[in-house]
Amino acid sequence: MGIKTYNPYTPSRRHMTGSDFSEITASKPEKSLVVSLKKNSGRNNQGKITVRHKGGGNRRKYRLIDFKRNKDGIPAIVKTIEYDPNRTANIALICYVDGLKTYILAPDGLKVGQRIMNGPDAEVRVGNCLPLEKIPVGTMIHNIELHPGKGGQMVRAAGNGAQLMAKEGRFATLRLPSGEMRLVPLQCRATIGIIGNGDHNLINIGKAGRKRHMGIRPTVRGSVMNPNDHPHGGGEGRAPVGRPGPSTPWGKPALGLKTRKKKKQSNKLIIRRRDGRALSK
Repeated sequence: MGIKTYNPYTPSRRHMTGSDFSEITASKPEKSLVVSLKKNSGRNNQGKITVRHKGGGNRRKYRLIDFKRNKDGIPAIVKTIEYDPNRTANIALICYVDGLKTYILAPDGLKVGQRIMNGPDAEVRVGNCLPLEKIPVGTMIHNIELHPGKGGQMVRAAGNGAQLMAKEGRFATLRLPSGEMRLVPLQCRATIGIIGNGDHNLINIGKAGRKRHMGIRPTVRGSVMNPNDHPHGGGEGRAPVGRPGPSTPWGKPALGLKTRKKKKQSNKLIIRRRDGRALSK
């Protein structure tokens, strides 16, 4: 998918870019596969803000995506490639020969009319979903399960792909987009290929209003607040933090504090962290 520019009839429009949607083949989603989304603007059932900077934005409908891909041995035809406002990747509407329609994440190179299949007997081809034990070493994959049958949880964003590096014993070794090396059970499923819409990260939002359309509210720096609103606030003119390190609005350490639990159960499955270090046992 390409990037389009705009005529600069305002200063904000000068550097704005957007997707040309050249891969999109349908303008409206399948009605049976969408549900309404209720907005809560980051508030919980008590009305308290638990996630900041959320609110407003255009109305969206959620597309029901099949992350499990567990309908084995039945071929399906790709009907459309569609835009999904809820994620960076595009989605594909597929129809199985028995009439069932589902949405899947659209990998790069998937075309309308292409046949795809799920299960251990499927070919190693873009869009097909197989257990890791049936995928050759070196293959690029996405939508990877962490627990057999739970559905894909890793590598689901636009342009991402993981590489199957090795298979030994009960586990496969994967190199994730972050650089992390991780063990995943061989019974877990993954889809062949790299997720499409790889130019998504090149888009320049251009103006604040476009961010508001996405449902993202402004982020105010703590240093421009009053001391009763933020630990960084107060002082005459520009003032330093005044603490050993930067803090959150609630006084907790921020920017660099490690929050991963040292005894997390999945630590033993991580061979190398994304920073290049081996995980300490």
